[in-house]
Amino acid sequence: MTLDGEALEQLRKRAKAGGADKYHAANAAKGKLFARERVALLVDEGSFVEDGLYANAMAEGLPADGVVTGTATIDGRQVCLMANDSTVKAGSWGARTVEKIIRIIERAYSTGVPMVYLVDSAGARITDQVELFPGRRGAGKIFWNQVRASGSIPQVCALFGPSAAGGAYIPAFCDVVAMVDGNASMYLGSDRMVEMVTGEKTTLEAMGGAKVHCAESGVGHFLCKTEAEALDVVRRYLSYLPANWTQEPPAAEAVPAPEKADLAALVPASERQAFDMRRYIKGLVDEGSFFEIQALWAKELTIGFGRLNGEVVGVVGNNSMFKGGVLFVDSADKASRFVQLCDAFNVPLLFLSDVPGFMVGSAVEKQGIIRHGAKMITAISEATVPKICVVVRKAYGAGLYAMAGPGFEPDATIALPTAKIAVMGAEAAVNAVYANKIAAIEDESARAAFVAAKREEYERDIDIVRLASELVVDAIVEPHELRAELVRRFAAARGKDRRFSRRRHGVTPV
Repeated sequence: MTLDGEALEQLRKRAKAGGADKYHAANAAKGKLFARERVALLVDEGSFVEDGLYANAMAEGLPADGVVTGTATIDGRQVCLMANDSTVKAGSWGARTVEKIIRIIERAYSTGVPMVYLVDSAGARITDQVELFPGRRGAGKIFWNQVRASGSIPQVCALFGPSAAGGAYIPAFCDVVAMVDGNASMYLGSDRMVEMVTGEKTTLEAMGGAKVHCAESGVGHFLCKTEAEALDVVRRYLSYLPANWTQEPPAAEAVPAPEKADLAALVPASERQAFDMRRYIKGLVDEGSFFEIQALWAKELTIGFGRLNGEVVGVVGNNSMFKGGVLFVDSADKASRFVQLCDAFNVPLLFLSDVPGFMVGSAVEKQGIIRHGAKMITAISEATVPKICVVVRKAYGAGLYAMAGPGFEPDATIALPTAKIAVMGAEAAVNAVYANKIAAIEDESARAAFVAAKREEYERDIDIVRLASELVVDAIVEPHELRAELVRRFAAARGKDRRFSRRRHGVTPV
């Protein structure tokens, strides 16, 4: 078929228009943008170069086969991207859809640039399953490519609608996922399928909505009110990361910490009194630079990116405002993945410890707390980026290990004057050692005096100056000196040897 200029222009317009007007209207009523509008809002103006615009052009009603793919720049930096067009058969996948997605991931990997996924898809077209599902270039190849690219290039997903069945694994293989509340969902089987298979009556929102995944399952990382907010998350996330694993994170102009930040005042004298580690982090890093990840899930641990004197750091901090800062199964998983992310992309790690240890009891043992804790400790052991452990208030038991304590080759272990490092806290230790003797003292005042004396003795034994004198900690630093100390130490550690072990890979206790 020969095309003149006018015919080609009409073909191009049809491909770019997406599905029928009624589908555009239905999406608009839900607050959803057209896929091409999302791309335009995300990338630098005029930078998008599209591939595969004419996929399935000979078929009726399948413009671009329901997915937009191509290259662009975001804040001047090159990326590859895909965007499902939910006006075309609900963004479902056909054979050409799958091939386009495979090709753009392969391009991102081969050129060493980030891959952005703008997802809004009902999953595979069952009518086309033979063409798209089982073969060597079938849907499985998407996930194979994502796994191959993981840790090589940043992969970030913004989820605007459903991500159904096998398609739900696209977000799962990304570094982070931003979900639009009320519209975004991830699920392996629809509510109708679940009822048919299990008898359970549920809804897509209750089973796999944005709140569920961002606050309960941990599959989602950012709960966003609008699509514009989700796109801003993508943009901001990429601003902290290099284009690929061979490069360094992009530096920014140095900004001082907030002038009003008084780190000493933020930490209560009593370890029984909680404080918000998020406020502490914001008072330590460059003003406005803290970018928290998974703020709604496993809140006893705070993670995110920040900057110290313009340089990117990944921050892991225990937050005693939630569950006393004790480490649970989910918080161990949260830390493990974030540490691996930072290590993959050359982001130095800062651990801010205020941890009583891992949770104990039959419930968490049945959930595999030992296995999950081992996973966290594995991730921290294997991380070869510069890492510094700061004991802000306490580091008890295996919590010290999980927060990159001295045995895990941190580039420094720094203690604040408020720091305590021990197998357990004084109260628990005295009770463990002297429980029978305490119970045998009938006089209440005598019992209290005995306990107080033993606690004082225990506190002297773990005195932070003693630990510094025995080189357990490398420095004791006043809170107002901490930021400058960290800037200098991270700068000194920048050129460290990052070899770890003679092997292909470890056997991770997943």
